[in-house]
Amino acid sequence: MLNYIWLGLMVLAVVIGGCTDHLKEVADKCFENAGDAVMKLALPLVGIMALWLGVMRLAERAGLVALLARALRPLMVWLFPDVPADHPAMGSMLMNMAASILGLGNAATPLGLRAMKDLETLNPRPGTATNAMCTYLAINTSSIQLIPATAIAVLAANKSTNPTAIVGTSIMATTCAAIAAVTAAKILQRLPIYRLPPVSAPPSPVLTDPTKPATVNSAGDKAPIKEATALHPLQWWGMLIMAAFGLFFLYLFLRLAFPAMLGLVAPPGATSQTTFIRIVDAVSNLSIPFMLSVFPLYAALRNVKVYEEFVDGAKEGFDVAVRIMPYLVAILVAMGMFRAAGGIELVSRALAPAMQAVGFPAPLLPMVLMRPLSGSGTLGLFAELVKQYGPDSLISRMGGTIFGSTETTFYVLAVYFGSVAVKRTRYALPAGLIADATGVVASIIVCRLVFG
Repeated sequence: MLNYIWLGLMVLAVVIGGCTDHLKEVADKCFENAGDAVMKLALPLVGIMALWLGVMRLAERAGLVALLARALRPLMVWLFPDVPADHPAMGSMLMNMAASILGLGNAATPLGLRAMKDLETLNPRPGTATNAMCTYLAINTSSIQLIPATAIAVLAANKSTNPTAIVGTSIMATTCAAIAAVTAAKILQRLPIYRLPPVSAPPSPVLTDPTKPATVNSAGDKAPIKEATALHPLQWWGMLIMAAFGLFFLYLFLRLAFPAMLGLVAPPGATSQTTFIRIVDAVSNLSIPFMLSVFPLYAALRNVKVYEEFVDGAKEGFDVAVRIMPYLVAILVAMGMFRAAGGIELVSRALAPAMQAVGFPAPLLPMVLMRPLSGSGTLGLFAELVKQYGPDSLISRMGGTIFGSTETTFYVLAVYFGSVAVKRTRYALPAGLIADATGVVASIIVCRLVFG
């Protein structure tokens, strides 16, 4: 399906640009986005990927990922029945979902790419997405998160009296989107058009020595790292160290979320926040420092060579960043050309009468059409809406809720599937777009009910 959509965007961009005298803008945007795909997205991702894949390596070798997967095994087995319950992909997906829920974008993407790489080791048809991959990406594109921080920042910058008012509506809308994503994935995988033929011969097993960092399969990719079997048990003094570290982070949490309890003065702006917002903000602010310190400490206490393992894991970040460059260039060039030609505005004008007939606010239509294609473009349209209608208007709050409960589906699919060279995406795109559409509809309905 991505083949036809990519071709359609490219051809329509030239046709529309020729009819609207925007061919120069189309050509300029083509080269600009091609450069941005590499210089502003892929290359900056190298360092972030190296950092988080190194930390993920430590969590795996220390047994933390396996522990997390065992704790949520019933849910994950139901969502991903084709993935063995003790496979490293389960832990990788859980880590990514947790980072997404907390709004840790810098951590969520590298962990998600690692999860895709783990899932690829189970793929008997290289180049074709498995059911687990499609379901995982459908959940990922439903954009589950507790705090829509970017939308709140735009509302606050425009002097909203209550910029966090969209938190509750965003949580309800993104929950509806996540349910729709899972339901769509489960239904679509049963349709004949997306059903995969049986594999003629089982793939050769990848043998992994748990005492070594990784093995290499026939495709040249490293197999998922298994939990080391020779881990030293945590000694009593190690437990005391971990307990002391836990108490330290508990103190930091109370200091951020409930400063009055400790006799401290709340920071500016915190007094106007609800208790829920302060708690979520505290968790979000402490999550990354927690993972960057506790994971290496716990691994060291279990006799893992933390520096060596971190470096070995970080090496994978460079390979992944290079691998996704062509996919980023392809999708960003097509989207940029279509937008520069005026395609979004043309489609918005064509659909506006039908949308108004069903009660959909026409001013939101350009933003909704832009959302699956470009995050920065959607943010710009949202900022324009806030300036035009006011930060506390129903339109602005609907826009903020939509921004916080949907995702840039085409970008996510290009990056995640590109990282494992999957070209046949099957039903991942329809499931992701269904999740986006559900998030939009839920945002409109919930905002009307809550804000009137």
